[in-house]
Amino acid sequence: MAGFETKPRMSARPHGCSDEEWLARIDLAACYRLADMQGMSKVIWNHITARVPDEPDTMLVFRFGCRYDEVTASNLVKMTLDGTLLSEDAGDLNTAAAVIHSGFYRARPEIMCVMHAHTRAGQAVAALKDGLMLLSQEAMLLYDDLAYHEYEGISDDEAECDRLANDLGKMRQMILRSHGLITVGTTVGEAYWRMVHLEMACEVQMDVLSTGKEFVQQPASVCAKVRAQYLKDFFPGLHEWPALLRKLDKIAPDYAM
Repeated sequence: MAGFETKPRMSARPHGCSDEEWLARIDLAACYRLADMQGMSKVIWNHITARVPDEPDTMLVFRFGCRYDEVTASNLVKMTLDGTLLSEDAGDLNTAAAVIHSGFYRARPEIMCVMHAHTRAGQAVAALKDGLMLLSQEAMLLYDDLAYHEYEGISDDEAECDRLANDLGKMRQMILRSHGLITVGTTVGEAYWRMVHLEMACEVQMDVLSTGKEFVQQPASVCAKVRAQYLKDFFPGLHEWPALLRKLDKIAPDYAM
């Protein structure tokens, strides 16, 4: 297995990188850094990918062995949707990233980012038979927009790609049973903010259940109203993402290198 150097292999825009790809790289690198700050990383595991806008059959992902806090725009690697590495000296193939993410991009052309996380609360909810319960406003924001995928083992089977995409369908959030969480978005910021909401809903649920007290679940009519309000008045990441980038520009500006 190729090792990962803690210093970026490149400190500038890769040769041949288009303006569209470079902007996608900056956003994706920011997403890795923010996920790490939010406690959504697992050292070198899990993955966030972004479709290359002007090369829709390719995606960007972090170099296998890299920590989330080490990711920069220039040290991301490019691969085709069938898992062929395109970046020079890209290291080892991240098989799980290819298996979990590529099917979504093939099935839904509008998807530009896929985020996968093994958060503590997310894994806990993924282990519950009832899955996510409508205990919080954050959970209600996801009403009728949450899919489930049954556990198939460690994601190294290419045949699982299509099953993952089929289970997601037209949804934008998914719980992988006994595994973790998935969100998708038409932008990196959307996928990230959806993950924040999904993880927050999972955290609140586990906190509530841990009390052993009776809890309140709102009826479907209320949940549908909240969902409709959300769709009408908000777009995930539209305002939050620029604010988060301003934060990164202050505390970790090297993400955009």
